[in-house]
Amino acid sequence: MYKVEAIVREDKYEDVQDALKVIHVNGMTISQVMGCGTNQGYSRTVRGRKMDILVTPKIKFEIVVSSLDWADRTVAAIRNAAYTGQHGDGKIFVYELNNVVPVSYTHLRAHETCADL
Repeated sequence: MYKVEAIVREDKYEDVQDALKVIHVNGMTISQVMGCGTNQGYSRTVRGRKMDILVTPKIKFEIVVSSLDWADRTVAAIRNAAYTGQHGDGKIFVYELNNVVPVSYTHLRAHETCADL
């Protein structure tokens, strides 16, 4: 199994979600996050005063898929939907998962670990 994490612009939320639906990736966790990349934010004039905005609002998608093929499809869909060509488009991270344990899993005893599954 693989976990795909994507951090994208807020205005690309619906585009990314729609692109994932098209390829039948329906299960995901979505969070509002704040962050900055290598550009370390930007400057903006507000009410005549220059303000440095160090972090910007983003949307984080967390998706677990069953295979590397599905991870590749998921990454491609997100990249196509989130791309603007400007700084701040976001990042996509792919992790290999060793194990996933549902909260409702009752067979794991107190002395057992996930390695025992």
